[in-house]
Amino acid sequence: MNASLWVCGVDEAGRGPLAGPVYAAAVILDDRHPIAGLADSKKLNESKRNHLAAEIRQHAVAWSIATASAEEIDEINILQASLLAMKRAIESLSLRPHEVLVDGLYCPKTGITSRAIVKGDSTVAAISAASILAKTARDEAMLQMHERFPQYGFDAHKGYPTAAHLAALKKHGITPEHRKSFRPVRELL
Repeated sequence: MNASLWVCGVDEAGRGPLAGPVYAAAVILDDRHPIAGLADSKKLNESKRNHLAAEIRQHAVAWSIATASAEEIDEINILQASLLAMKRAIESLSLRPHEVLVDGLYCPKTGITSRAIVKGDSTVAAISAASILAKTARDEAMLQMHERFPQYGFDAHKGYPTAAHLAALKKHGITPEHRKSFRPVRELL
């Protein structure tokens, strides 16, 4: 594969939850090893996401996953924290991409030519791959968080503001992993 053609797809997972880091992934796919079934991670079931994540890790030219913590989210806001996680993922790649394609409206500042593509996770294979890696990594982290704080049900809701999560917050208070700047958490402080 010609280095001048290295295009990196980037996406994040976990902007909406009340707890945990926001995750981002950057992926440079190998044109010689196309991966069938890539799509927006939210449109795939867990089994399919996990299968595709393993394929992406095996066949991509380069991939990286990075985070911004709940504390960073509270300090700089969720949008800036998402962009920070994306920047970290891009900068952690083993290769420097020629171009960066980002799902959404905004691009992190990396010094690399970048384009934001609305619904890119549904239309650009490299962004779909990044979406899948970010989502599966975040889901795994939330399962680990569930082991630390089982009373909150992170294994089921992954930190999103479900009725069960809100009830657990009211009953047990907040954890160090909760985003204090998000209203349902802030109201309990």
